[in-house]
Amino acid sequence: MNKVYLIALGAFFAGTAELIISGILSMLAASVGISIAQAGMLVTAYSIGFAVGTPILIALTSRINRKRLMMVSLLAFSLSNLIFAFSSHYAFLMSIRVIVGISAGVFCVIALGSITKLVRDNQLGNAMGTIALAFSFSMVLGVPIGAVMSKLWGWESIFYALAIGGLFVLLPLQRSLPDIPADKPEPFLQQFTVLKNVSVAGPLLLSMLLGAGNSVMLTYIAPFVEHALKLSSDAPSVVLLAVGVVGIAGSKLGGIGIDRYGSVRMMIIGLSGSFLSLVAMPLFADISPAISLALIGIWGFSIFSAVPAVNAYIVRTAPSSVSFILSLNTSVTHLGLAIGASAGGWLVRLNDKANALYLPWLASLFVLLALTAAVLSVQNHKMRVRLVQKVQQRSTN
Repeated sequence: MNKVYLIALGAFFAGTAELIISGILSMLAASVGISIAQAGMLVTAYSIGFAVGTPILIALTSRINRKRLMMVSLLAFSLSNLIFAFSSHYAFLMSIRVIVGISAGVFCVIALGSITKLVRDNQLGNAMGTIALAFSFSMVLGVPIGAVMSKLWGWESIFYALAIGGLFVLLPLQRSLPDIPADKPEPFLQQFTVLKNVSVAGPLLLSMLLGAGNSVMLTYIAPFVEHALKLSSDAPSVVLLAVGVVGIAGSKLGGIGIDRYGSVRMMIIGLSGSFLSLVAMPLFADISPAISLALIGIWGFSIFSAVPAVNAYIVRTAPSSVSFILSLNTSVTHLGLAIGASAGGWLVRLNDKANALYLPWLASLFVLLALTAAVLSVQNHKMRVRLVQKVQQRSTN
C-alpha cells in the first residue's frame, strides 16, 4: 500500500491543480483583467485537456512501458504549471491549462490502472478510496493553502508549488514502483469497441453526468455562498475546506463500504444523498443559511463516497479491459467537469447575483440523470449475468 500512498500524493497535486482556480477565482480574474465567468473557463480548459487528450494519448502509447509514461507525465505536469505561473495573457493561460489537464490525466489514468496490479482484489475498494481521499485533501489542504499563498505572494506562487510538487512525487515513484509493462498491443480504433457493451458505456455516462453536477457546485461555490447565502467573500474558502474535511470521511468510509457492502449499494446511496441535498439547498437559503451549509456538507460526503464506488463498479463490470476503461472513465468524468463548468458559467453570466441561488438545482439535474444511468446500468448488468448463467446451465445439461 506504500506505493498507493505515493500515487495518491500525485493525485493530490493533480486535484489541487484542478480545484485551485475555484479558490482564487476572483483574484485571478482581477489580476488578468477578465470576468469571473472567463476565469471559470480555465477549469473547463483543464477538463477538456483531461477528457479529450488523455484517452487519445493512452491509446496511442499503449506499447510504451507504463511506469516510464507515468514519469514523463509527471515531468510535463511540473513544467506546464511552471509556464502557467509566468503567463498573463488569457488565451495563453487557456492553452497551458489544456496541457496541465492532459499531463495530469495521463498520470492519473496510468496510476489507477496500476493500482489493480499493486493490490489484492479484496483491497481494491480501500485503494480506490485512498485515491479519492487524495482529492479530498486537495480541498482541505491544497485549495486553502493555495488561496493563502496567493494572497501573500500572488496567484502565481501556488503554481510554482505545484511544479515542485510534481517533481517531489516523480523521484520516489521512479525508485519504488516496479516495472509496469505496456498493455497488450491493439489497433487504436479497436480499443474503443468495448464501448459497444451497454454495461460498460452506462457507467461511463454516469461518471460524465456526475462530474458535470459536481463541477457546477465546485467551480461556482463562491457565487452561491456569497450571493445566495449572503456570506462574506472569505466564506467560500472555508466552505471548500469543510467540504474537503467531510470528503475525507466520505472517501474512507466509502472505500470500506465497497469491500463490505458492494460497489452497487454504495454507489446508489452516494448518488441519492447528493441529489437530495442539492435539491434542498436553495430552499433553505433565505430561511436558514446554516441548514444550507449543512446540506453542502452532506453533498460533499455523498459525492466523495460515490466516486470510489463508481470506479470499483466499472472495474468489476469490465475486468478484461481495466486500464483502458479506467482511462475512459477518468476522461469522461473530466468531460463532465467541463460541461458543468460551462453550464454553471452560462447561468452565472446571465445574472451572477440572482441566478447563484439556482446553481444547486442545475447540479441536481445532472446528478438525477447520473442516478438514472446508474440504475439502468445495474439492471442491464444483472440481465447479462443471468443470461450468461442460463447459457452455461444449458451447455452443462
